[in-house]
Amino acid sequence: MKLDARQVGGFLRDPGAARLVLIHGEDEGLIRERALALTRRVAGSTDDPFRVSELTREGWGRIPAEMAALSMVGGRRVVLVRDATDAVLPHLVEAMKSPGTAMLILEAAGLPKGKLRSLGEGSAEAVSFGCYVEQGQAAAASIRGMLAELDVAADADVVAWLAETLEPGRSSMRGEVEKLALLAGRHGHLTAETAQAVVSLQGAGAGGDGLMAAVLGDWAEADAAVETAVADGLAGVGLLRMALILLQRLHQARLRVEDGASPNEAVRLMRPPVFGRAVPATVAALELWSSAGLLRCIEHARRVELECKQTASRPELLARRFVADLARAARSQGRRS
Repeated sequence: MKLDARQVGGFLRDPGAARLVLIHGEDEGLIRERALALTRRVAGSTDDPFRVSELTREGWGRIPAEMAALSMVGGRRVVLVRDATDAVLPHLVEAMKSPGTAMLILEAAGLPKGKLRSLGEGSAEAVSFGCYVEQGQAAAASIRGMLAELDVAADADVVAWLAETLEPGRSSMRGEVEKLALLAGRHGHLTAETAQAVVSLQGAGAGGDGLMAAVLGDWAEADAAVETAVADGLAGVGLLRMALILLQRLHQARLRVEDGASPNEAVRLMRPPVFGRAVPATVAALELWSSAGLLRCIEHARRVELECKQTASRPELLARRFVADLARAARSQGRRS
């Protein structure tokens, strides 16, 4: 059975009698998180040697025996398989022939459509769902949930800003949220100032600084900030997604200016709001750019993002070239005004 995104939460809370669960998609961190959450729900913990068996590729041949084994302490067992591909299929077919109550959880990041996904989606005893990089409202909902788990409150505007600023991907997002929660303290309240101060020290913050510098035509500052962001682990595709978000927000605000609002007023109306030192930079960008110029850059960023996803591409190099192109376009905008 194939689950859509709305059904996954309910399944993780109550997996029923499913014997095989295939978790695939592009977000490895989210795949791992959901696999462990399901393991805890079924077996009570993730490290009980009597009820949980974790197998790498070298141990796939043990899957039938592990699925048939009974727990020495009672309760349902979990067999957790990492990095699953279609090559694991013969072991699954053999395992599913025998009766038993154990649950087999397959982590399969990047798994294309094929026989394994067909089994997960078509078998009455199997469940399959995807884990993809969260953006927008989905990312904001996850951040709210993480903060709630850590007993930290935050205003909706701060959560929305984090959702648009943090590098996409569950592992990196959770790591940043945990740092922020430590600063806020248990039962604390995460402020915009704290969030910006911490995030600005990370790769995503440096990437945002670099993109804003490029939007204003400062190539030297933009390149230095982007170099820092890449060195700190910001992926090329992540940088391009950040660029798209920034350009789209500026485009929407610039349309308001062209409808008669002042740049300052347009910035005040931006949601999520612009904080602190980003306010004057954003006002300057709205004074510099036309909506048509921003739209051309948005289309260019989308083309480069698609190019980054092609085989043998060099995403970081392509992203840095895009930032250089953006700075050149900004200087051209300035000469036209």
